[in-house]
Amino acid sequence: MSGSIGRVNRWGLALVGLVLTVLGGLALARGLGAFGTAGTPIVDGGARGFFARTSPWIWWVVALVALAVALLALWWLLAQARGEPHGPLRVESGPTGVTEVAPGGMAQAVADDVVSGPSVLSARADLVDARGSPSVRLRVVADESAPLYELSRHLSTVVLRHVRDALERDQVPAIARVSLEPSPSPHRVVR
Repeated sequence: MSGSIGRVNRWGLALVGLVLTVLGGLALARGLGAFGTAGTPIVDGGARGFFARTSPWIWWVVALVALAVALLALWWLLAQARGEPHGPLRVESGPTGVTEVAPGGMAQAVADDVVSGPSVLSARADLVDARGSPSVRLRVVADESAPLYELSRHLSTVVLRHVRDALERDQVPAIARVSLEPSPSPHRVVR
């Protein structure tokens, strides 16, 4: 998933979560009697009067808001569908045939290649095809005590060279996000 789609998802989910939390808190407060007793109607005379006075056009406003929410949801679904490749990536096509790679298998091979490097604790790779130009996104967790130049050299001279060779490209854009963590201490069992 691309960074912009992930960012929109996080903000959208945070906003929906906030609205639902506020509405849930208000409903809980109402049930506990904070806004009157439990026997009183939720919609009072003022609200009923407002809907009666604005009856011809209020429902058009409600319909437009519902349509806007539906279009926003449709845009979100389409953005999700565009974010990740669903089929094989076409590396090359010519008169002798077509060369394709599976993005999941290629991403796993890249992640395994990264983990083979010095002081790498774990890695995850995504292969993204944006309009026929594949790129690689790496999330690497490395030992905080190891020198970063070794990891950088491994990524640039080994991992990305293998990716370029596999995709038969001179250049493949890559983004690597590296998190540093302490090395797991060896466990000793004393009996």
